[in-house]
Amino acid sequence: MLGPQCCENPPNFLSSGACGEGSVVELCGRKTYVSGSSSSASAVLLISDVFGYEAPKLRKLADKVACAGYYVVVPDFFDGEYFRAPGDNRSLADWVNAHPTAKGVEDTKPIIQALTSKGISAIGAAGFCWGGKVVAELAKSDHIQAAVLLHPAMVTVDDIKEVKVAIAVLGAEFDNLSPPELIKQFEPILSTKPKVDSYVKIFHGTKHGWTTRYEDDNKMEVLSAEEAHQDMVAWFNKHLKLKRIAKI
Repeated sequence: MLGPQCCENPPNFLSSGACGEGSVVELCGRKTYVSGSSSSASAVLLISDVFGYEAPKLRKLADKVACAGYYVVVPDFFDGEYFRAPGDNRSLADWVNAHPTAKGVEDTKPIIQALTSKGISAIGAAGFCWGGKVVAELAKSDHIQAAVLLHPAMVTVDDIKEVKVAIAVLGAEFDNLSPPELIKQFEPILSTKPKVDSYVKIFHGTKHGWTTRYEDDNKMEVLSAEEAHQDMVAWFNKHLKLKRIAKI
């Protein structure tokens, strides 16, 4: 279950950076922020936390990943009903019940199929908080080729036992949802999977949500977020083959 840390330092949706450098398109019937060259044969799917695909810092991160050569897609899995959306007074528990991660997993499949039908041959996925659970489920199949979990929520040891693709787990030191004690249990499990490359890292001094909800005036948080972003891109560079779609 999600908790209070999921709601700390919510995004400023009035920020001038909300639109990002990419654009919003309709993909598989849902609004999706896309960034980067559509001619890239390698794509990265970013799956948000409870604040959804419009969060300015998430879009800024999407643009950063796109600069590394990837076609980046950030779908609106909440149909505009992100937590604390205007007029939505539901509790976090009620919101989660209305937006189960199992539905999120199913909603990614047509998007992945649409990307592959366009000629994209390698797809990575990164999930934040709520999205971390979705990506963990995707990592149990061949729908994606690489996964990154950033301060995930609801991911269990049993989930990690079923992982089949290269996976990196980036955790926070102060995280009530996925504390270091839990994240460290993932390492010995993943080490028993010789065919699954893995990487587990705890960022000291950070708290749940820091990679997309860091305090702008907190230099340590900003630097730690940047380090996590670089680790994520490096993981995708290692496991996704960057190339261009051949033009007929």
